[in-house]
Amino acid sequence: MTSARLAPSSVNVRLSALRKLASEAADNGLLDPVLAAGITKVKGVKEEGVRAGNWLTREQARELLLIPDTSTLKGKRDRAILALLLGCGLRRSELVALRVGQVEQRENRWMIVDFKGKGGRKRTVAVPAWVKNAIDAWTAAAQITDGRIFRSLRKGAKSGPVKSQSLAPIGVWWLVKRYAEKIGLTNLAPHDLRRSCAKLCRKSGGDLEQIQMLLGHASIQTTERYLGMQQNLVEAVNDKLGIVDADEPE
Repeated sequence: MTSARLAPSSVNVRLSALRKLASEAADNGLLDPVLAAGITKVKGVKEEGVRAGNWLTREQARELLLIPDTSTLKGKRDRAILALLLGCGLRRSELVALRVGQVEQRENRWMIVDFKGKGGRKRTVAVPAWVKNAIDAWTAAAQITDGRIFRSLRKGAKSGPVKSQSLAPIGVWWLVKRYAEKIGLTNLAPHDLRRSCAKLCRKSGGDLEQIQMLLGHASIQTTERYLGMQQNLVEAVNDKLGIVDADEPE
């Protein structure tokens, strides 16, 4: 697994599954107990800290979103891509696989319904109105009514219909990099826009579990590490329980 250059956390998750499988196999007489014991004793990979990554402020996110020239077909597509990354926290692999029929109206609002993310996990993501407007501007101009929403463009293309040529994830990576450089940001990747979405959600008062579901994380611990959360001991969360007034004598 280490030769595949997986992150330590990914290696440890897989090792945990192997340990459990070995233990259950031994319990059911399918594996020698001594061999199973050896497998369960395999140590995980040590994690040397957590990469903080990059993220944008609200002002930087707004500036980045306004960079594409929406008088062009490419500009409309690119703004829609940036809007989904920033507003819905999609992974680039999820974005390029997104299909028209997956964007549905439910409970009087637009959502991306039951789409598969990392690990095959399904989730539903709410789509803010400004993100839907950006998607609509692109699909209308490109005359896209079914199939994948985001497609590669011929050089100099000025109008639709756009044929169903898939946009590769690496294309999204380069797109984000080029627009970020125009506002003086270097080393910004699509995943940093996903992280920015999470950070801005949290800063605006978003519930941690709701952010976990938005991002499609398997555990709340992953979301906490993702946000780089630290315990606030100056203004502690249990200072304002309201059980006893601060000035009331014990």
